[in-house]
Amino acid sequence: MDFFVQMMLGRRVSMLLISSSLWLLLSCSLSYATETDIACLKSIKASLEDPLNNLNSSWDFNNKTEGYICKFVGVECWHPDENKVLNLRLSGMGLKGRFPIGLQNCTSITGVDLSSNELSGSIPADISHIIKYVTSLELSSNNFSGEIPVALANCSYLNVLKLDHNRLTGQIPPQLGLLARIKTFSVANNLLSGPVPRFINVTFPADSYANNLALCGAPLYACTASSKSSTGIIAGAAVAGVTAAAIGVGIGLFFYYRKVSRLRKKKDDDPEGNKWAKSLKGTKGIKVSMFEKSISKMKLNDLMKATNSFNKENIIGSGRTGTMYKAELEDGTSLMVKRLQDSQHSEKEFLSEMATLGSVKHSNLVPLLGFCMAHKERLLVYTFMPNGTLYDNLHIVDEGKKPMEWPLRLKIGIRAAKGFAWLHHNCNPRILHRNISSKCILLDADFEPKISDFGLARLMNPIDTHLSTFVNGEFGDLGYVAPEYTRTLVATPKGDVYSFGTVLLELVTGEKPTHVAKAPESFKGNLVEWITQLSSNTELHEALDVNLVGKGVDNEIFQFLKIACTCVVPNPKERPTMFEVYQLLRAIGERYHFTAEDEIMMPSDNGSADFLEELIVAREVTEAN
Repeated sequence: MDFFVQMMLGRRVSMLLISSSLWLLLSCSLSYATETDIACLKSIKASLEDPLNNLNSSWDFNNKTEGYICKFVGVECWHPDENKVLNLRLSGMGLKGRFPIGLQNCTSITGVDLSSNELSGSIPADISHIIKYVTSLELSSNNFSGEIPVALANCSYLNVLKLDHNRLTGQIPPQLGLLARIKTFSVANNLLSGPVPRFINVTFPADSYANNLALCGAPLYACTASSKSSTGIIAGAAVAGVTAAAIGVGIGLFFYYRKVSRLRKKKDDDPEGNKWAKSLKGTKGIKVSMFEKSISKMKLNDLMKATNSFNKENIIGSGRTGTMYKAELEDGTSLMVKRLQDSQHSEKEFLSEMATLGSVKHSNLVPLLGFCMAHKERLLVYTFMPNGTLYDNLHIVDEGKKPMEWPLRLKIGIRAAKGFAWLHHNCNPRILHRNISSKCILLDADFEPKISDFGLARLMNPIDTHLSTFVNGEFGDLGYVAPEYTRTLVATPKGDVYSFGTVLLELVTGEKPTHVAKAPESFKGNLVEWITQLSSNTELHEALDVNLVGKGVDNEIFQFLKIACTCVVPNPKERPTMFEVYQLLRAIGERYHFTAEDEIMMPSDNGSADFLEELIVAREVTEAN
């Protein structure tokens, strides 16, 4: 039997060994979710008029097959074989009625799209209790009236909120400005009045508020004492808007040139880009807290000298978690110093995290040697990795440099998997990396892979650790982010597995995660999408790096590729655990003797806890936070 099939069958057998008590809990959870979600859809169907017969023709509740509601038009489930609603997409179906209160029984729903229908009445005042974990709410192009409920501010996971093209009145609740994750917001074409809210992490353009003549405040015209009320002022506001538009051009040009002037001045004053470091001049005597007693005592002044005051020429890497500098001490020792990005965490919280990370030791993790706090700056000191990142070694710019050979790539894949499996299953407390990429895997003098940035996601501001990572690609992680992350905004072990699967694809194909050189010019997708396309056309062998094939190891390479493919399947529950990934890769590399005595213990949950976790992850994690 094919090796890969054997391993995957072994995984399925292991799932059957889950304890009876856990299966009882799992069965109860599924049963409860099934009944409530079915009741949810029945209630929605009963409460809405369906003149176009979209729901009546598709939503057949007499069908009792497993996962039958997942085949209903507009219904997306967490898993196609489970009656657990993830998203409800009923846009443009001609539906009539009021906002369906029955949504409260879809207890794990994250996306609701009722746009472009003929719904009317008010938006429920207790909407945050009806759809607790919603990340996307689209009610555009209906006939909703009344005020925007303040309770929407309690839907703290909202990423998209579209209320445009309705008949909503009153003010926009200023509390909405506290929605930390909001990325898309529109109330255009309503009857709203008063000042627009000031959002804490984003600024929306005037189009988001268009055609509400009584709205004021940036980015619209400035509010005045009387602009919040009478209809007479509404008419005046229209004239003021035209005048403001003309004046705005002149003002805009003034501020633009002033900004350019300031940027030029800043560049002249700070040509090295390290002005922040110069501000630490009076704190050079601060000690660097070291975790290893054998390491000589250091002060901030030593780090300043070793990095030439953190000169940009010493930068060896930069990402969302911070910038990494190479440091050369006077005795010739090389270190890496990471300057963390701004964090709102208190000193007490930071010290607590450092105490945890300083105790995390494994042969495939970059050792954290110490840290330093000066004013608002947070500096971490690591062992230097002379061979740089895996990304730079795979995607070579220097044409004279030879590509990595297969045994080295296989060793890196196995040993990196070992480190991630240890973080997931054996580390106490368990650590999710959240930002896995080939840039966070560093290589020491012997090309031994060392994982960096583990645990640092907890030190980032909440908004930085979620959708902004995916949307902005702030540290090159586009192509690595699991597809479910954009819906749930929740980090999970299976999300890490997906990201690591992309790294494995890089190792075996030599392609970048967001740009596939071998693909046709018409192909605009990423590496995972290209692999999926080749697999569906039974052309997966074409993905292999030409530098590896034809050297007597094609079977090993193809098995490696198959394992990578299982890591990046769309459904999280169909992905292996990190421990299983390590065991699968380890079996391929047995003849190379890459691993001595295995130090990764079999997880006590054997994957079952992850299986259960994926079913209720949104509720558990959000409540824990």
